Amino acid sequence: MKFFIDTADVGEIRSWNETGLIDGVTTNPSLILKSGRDINEALAEICDIVAGPVSGEVTALDTAGMISQGKTLAKIASNICIKLPLTLDGLKACKALTGEGFKTNVTLCFSANQALLAAKAGATFVSPFIGRLDDINIDGMELIEEIRAIFDNYDFKTEILAASLRTANHVKDCAISGADVATIPPSTLEKLVAHPLTDKGLAAFLADWEKTGQSIG
Repeated sequence: MKFFIDTADVGEIRSWNETGLIDGVTTNPSLILKSGRDINEALAEICDIVAGPVSGEVTALDTAGMISQGKTLAKIASNICIKLPLTLDGLKACKALTGEGFKTNVTLCFSANQALLAAKAGATFVSPFIGRLDDINIDGMELIEEIRAIFDNYDFKTEILAASLRTANHVKDCAISGADVATIPPSTLEKLVAHPLTDKGLAAFLADWEKTGQSIG
């Protein structure tokens, strides 16, 4: 499963990219606001850091506006992925933009039927939001499983980009359920690494090593 980091903070992106574990980046208007950056400057810098897809989101609500904004964003760098809302106008824009060879990410997906429509529109990625479904007592992970089954039934090439992941268990369950990509905020990425038994074991090894009086190198 590919990991996209979900942030517009260039410092965090640069730091995590150095680990070699990051395959792409997702941004949205809220993350751009949080960064305090101009969207064009921020996306250009992010695209220069990360070789994989970088999602930049349109804000227009009509098809023509989305297409125009999408093409403007795509001029920033060759690895820009145009992020579109899962509305009828968004699906029309997706069909048009993918038909011209642009990468697209259809976002705010909350049902298997919506994901099916995104795949039929040729989306590069579709982003089901797991955490927001959990918030209203709907099993978000069940949605990933449903989309996976539908896409496999018809050999759709659209990748499932699991979004709104808030816990380490969300990431694990998405990997088990067959999501192609998980987009993860930096705080959750850190939780994937941490385990108290790792820390305890390392502390014991280092204490014993110190008793040997040896050094390496």
